[in-house]
Amino acid sequence: MSKSYEKTVKKFLILLLLLIVSPLILSLAFKAQRIYTTYPETIIFYILLALGILLILYTVYFGFKTFQSFLNILFNK
Repeated sequence: MSKSYEKTVKKFLILLLLLIVSPLILSLAFKAQRIYTTYPETIIFYILLALGILLILYTVYFGFKTFQSFLNILFNK
């Protein structure tokens, strides 16, 4: 297995991890919104919400880049 295959497989495994973790963080944010209603505790909701949204956007971007590198290896570009 060459270096490019190993790099692509590592990217794919990271993508799978991101596909699991990012929706979990977003759902935790909405659960925190329901649980924490007073001001100092609502900061947790906003932090988790921003982190979840950013992670989902990054996951989509990283997914496109991963599949692009996978297709480049598959078609020898």
